[in-house]
Amino acid sequence: MTAVLPSSYTVRPPSREDAQALLELVSDYNTSVVGFADYTFEDAEDQLTEPGFDPARDGWLVFDGDALVGYGAVFGKGDHSQLDLDIVTMDLGVETYLLENVLRRSAEFAREYGHSSVQLDAVNYQADVARRDRLAGHGFQPGTTFHRMRIDHDGAVATPEVPAGVTVRRGAPDEAIRRAGHAVLNESFAGQFGFTPRSFEEWRAAQENFSAFDWSQLTLLELDGEVVAMRSCTSQFVEDENCGYIGRLGVLEKARGMGLAKFLLRDQFALDAAAGRAGTILHVDTNNPTPALGVYLSVGMQPTLVMEVLRHEVPA
Repeated sequence: MTAVLPSSYTVRPPSREDAQALLELVSDYNTSVVGFADYTFEDAEDQLTEPGFDPARDGWLVFDGDALVGYGAVFGKGDHSQLDLDIVTMDLGVETYLLENVLRRSAEFAREYGHSSVQLDAVNYQADVARRDRLAGHGFQPGTTFHRMRIDHDGAVATPEVPAGVTVRRGAPDEAIRRAGHAVLNESFAGQFGFTPRSFEEWRAAQENFSAFDWSQLTLLELDGEVVAMRSCTSQFVEDENCGYIGRLGVLEKARGMGLAKFLLRDQFALDAAAGRAGTILHVDTNNPTPALGVYLSVGMQPTLVMEVLRHEVPA
């Protein structure tokens, strides 16, 4: 069955100029579920200008008159075997309409990239049980659960001692350093749920498009002259929570068990506290094949919000 919108509704592709309207739509929905906006104007702009996102084919805005009542989009990376959807609306008819368009476009991606099917992921606040049930009715099944972790900083935080034999490289002023960080990212996250390796060029473009990131926020650890760990931070939680954010933290398998991850965590805590941040935030997959959750708990971080990823296999 194809969803039909009311005759008074109109649909068009999104553009960067729609960021304020998208902010208001997403903030209203998030507040209704978790009690706060959990979204900023910069988040909206970044989403609408994501490299590789083709608004004319991959996004939809639904209006009732001049009021934005629905937003839908599908995003792909690398070989596009795994896609992410974003649908925000308070109107169930609009939700069905947007989901049908996302599913259709996902099947097109599968054909365009030569896949027999693609994995389509939807992130859902665990508190929104009704939405989870609706997505289940469209074939989505539980994939994994993410915890948003946070540690609060009350005053200065001691700078940790650098592990023996390790050199800390702060910032990435040139391409060689950036490529080293990208290589560690792809290798250390290989096989983790929802991670799609990207070429250096694609990854670099995404980083540079993200308004909350600059290359000074990339930190690398060297051991015997080889980069074996990376930490990529952003300021995306500064505006709404005055917190630093660790977007990615990866350690090569051969360098695990040496305390490098804990050093990178505590080092960022000290940096955030010195910058006057109220805390530090990160997200962790509770089904991570590495003991990441235990590491974060061991340094004092605690879960503050739970999100689930629901997955649907879309045939070509």
